[in-house]
Amino acid sequence: MGKIRILVLNGANLNLLGNREPNRYGTEKWEDIQKRLEEFAGNNDVELTCYQSNHEGDLIEMLHKSIDTIDLIILNPGGFTHYSVSLRDAVLAVQKPVIEVHLSNIFAREDFRRQSLFSDISQGVISGFHGESYDLALQAGVHLVKKGNMI
Repeated sequence: MGKIRILVLNGANLNLLGNREPNRYGTEKWEDIQKRLEEFAGNNDVELTCYQSNHEGDLIEMLHKSIDTIDLIILNPGGFTHYSVSLRDAVLAVQKPVIEVHLSNIFAREDFRRQSLFSDISQGVISGFHGESYDLALQAGVHLVKKGNMI
């Protein structure tokens, strides 16, 4: 097996990590999380691409460009989680396994945040562990791809 190719896709407002509601999302900046993920990737034969946009169409375009170049998607849709049918359709069109990630526990928040348009099309959901949610998703993703245990 060659390198495992993983796309980490972040939606709206995740560029503000560390500053935006740190009691809810943690104090770690995205750059620090990404550095840790890249270190893990380098030690585990993973080719990691990280992309963030506050624009739904940009996220969709990135998915389209990645159809033939990734094995797995780690997706934190941010606010798009609750209403973006277009982003959901793009994820389905790529036909790659997805691990949904959230920094906060969306199931312990406002009613509208408890609904995700991505959970039912994801391999699994990791929620509530701040920046460590990404670490857990990357570890799980690598394990699943290596074992071929994808749905």
